[in-house]
Amino acid sequence: MTTPASTPASTPASTRTVALPGGLSVTVQEFGENTEGTGVLVLHGGAGPRTVAGFSAALSEHVYVVAPTHPGFDGTPRPDRFDSVADLAIAYLDLLDTLDIKDVMVIGNSVGGWIAAEMALRDNKGRIGALTLLNAVGIHAHMVENRVVDPRTMAPADISQLSFAKAEFRPDFTSFTDAQRAATAANQQTLAIYGGDHFTYDPKLRARLHRVTVPVLVVWGEEDGIAPLKYGRGYADAFPDGHFAPIPDAAHFPQIEALGATLEAIGNFVNTVVKPGSTD
Repeated sequence: MTTPASTPASTPASTRTVALPGGLSVTVQEFGENTEGTGVLVLHGGAGPRTVAGFSAALSEHVYVVAPTHPGFDGTPRPDRFDSVADLAIAYLDLLDTLDIKDVMVIGNSVGGWIAAEMALRDNKGRIGALTLLNAVGIHAHMVENRVVDPRTMAPADISQLSFAKAEFRPDFTSFTDAQRAATAANQQTLAIYGGDHFTYDPKLRARLHRVTVPVLVVWGEEDGIAPLKYGRGYADAFPDGHFAPIPDAAHFPQIEALGATLEAIGNFVNTVVKPGSTD
């Protein structure tokens, strides 16, 4: 997948496997070092961990960043019993405990945003300080025209058309090797397991979000053909302390198509809401 020319390439990332309670192990990429006991947790969507790698590297110029690979993606193991977004949310809260980081901003794109919201609802140890949702899914829209498109019935090229506002960012699936096609299909099968019957949402999630007490930024690529702009506004409105930042000329992956604008929106959120008066 194409990444913007402005994506930092100089920040080295290390990869390791972290053992969590209950016998689960999670593969994580770490950007920077945990020297202050805090950091950012970045959760990828159904297109896989590559879609947040450049974004994580950019964030790491300011803070320690952890970017896990959801078990079952990119060939990582997934226990049979581990089969829901709620399972992922609990696992990543366990990860924050294991790494012993607090005041964490959890940033999630697409299904990663859904996981982030579920984490905030279960954070009984108070490790999360804020959420940022990037064109997240997870809630059910009241109006049909605002609902998330179900990509299971669509060709990859059509999904790409809806996911990226700019043609230069759309993957050329005709150039994929057999191995790449198999890996993409395996990731989508794993995503379907986590998504469950409704695939892109939990019908009860929206009504629970009033219990999220931390500030939430909802960043939205305005041209998203997967999850419409009004869906994003509704997501932000569902939180007691929700804030909305539309990103022009971007679609379902604003952290790829508009990295600078996305980072600026997050920076403004931190400086004015999360830590008023902060300059970094």
